[in-house]
Amino acid sequence: MARWSYPRPSPGEITPRSVWLGRRQMLAGAAVTAAGWGAGRASHAYGAGLHTRPGPFQATEKPTPLTDVTHYNNFYEFGLDKSDPATYSAAFQPRPWTLSLEGLVAHPRVWDLDQLIASMPMEERLYRMRCVEAWSMVIPWDGFVLSELLRQAEPLGNARYVSFESVVRPDQMPGQRSGLDSLSWPYVEGLRLDEAMNPLTILAVGLYGEMLPNQNGAPVRLVVPWKYGFKGIKSITRIRLVADMPPTTWNRMSPDEYGFYANVNPEVDHPRWSQSSERVIGAGGFFGGGRKKTLMFNGYGEQVASMYAGMDLRTSY
Repeated sequence: MARWSYPRPSPGEITPRSVWLGRRQMLAGAAVTAAGWGAGRASHAYGAGLHTRPGPFQATEKPTPLTDVTHYNNFYEFGLDKSDPATYSAAFQPRPWTLSLEGLVAHPRVWDLDQLIASMPMEERLYRMRCVEAWSMVIPWDGFVLSELLRQAEPLGNARYVSFESVVRPDQMPGQRSGLDSLSWPYVEGLRLDEAMNPLTILAVGLYGEMLPNQNGAPVRLVVPWKYGFKGIKSITRIRLVADMPPTTWNRMSPDEYGFYANVNPEVDHPRWSQSSERVIGAGGFFGGGRKKTLMFNGYGEQVASMYAGMDLRTSY
């Protein structure tokens, strides 16, 4: 947040959208090293390439350079600074991994994540990402729509919300041992059921065509592109369908600053800074990022605005 340091992102060339969309045909079935992606990229591979197809709702902006996406992160389980996740997440072990879906469902399930990935239709989505700290990226995520998973479990009629819980491994996550004492672990988040079922909402297991790096939430994270980035809970182990609005980590810590909904809204400022514009990571300009105006719902209003018809979005922030 504003009281913490903001290291300058590393410079890097922006990958043309046509390149990263087209490289599937060139590299299918092969493990791709980051060195093969050009100067300025990370120097190690993140895992075998994912076999995905381009999905809908592709942003028109150029993707943020990989080196910025993987080295400018908020992942407080590994530390407070933007560089801490890349620095301190090497010891984290994202395999083997299970993901459970339980609560108000007809068919509770526990999946081995790799088996789940193999069984789901995988898509890549180029999404805008807007942080509550007033910076932004454009990230090519690889994953599957959350609604497909929820339908398999068959939500019961009294299920109104979806809660998410992250992993607790203080031996591998130094931020869970010290530093951010005001947060309690595990990190928890939640969505309304209709938000979770929206076709924009995905569970990401990769980015830039490779398995998700540790510092970006390996092995599976939530991506909800019309909400501020802190809603995108990382390293998820459990999903539960519930009747009542579930607690969420930042709302529990500071409810006057971080509401449950956390929809991107340039007309509702954070108590400590304006939300009317954002610093674009990976672009030129002041502190390594040009600025642009923030769009309502991060530009996804056509797909999501109807879910909030009649709501006061200043109150339900």
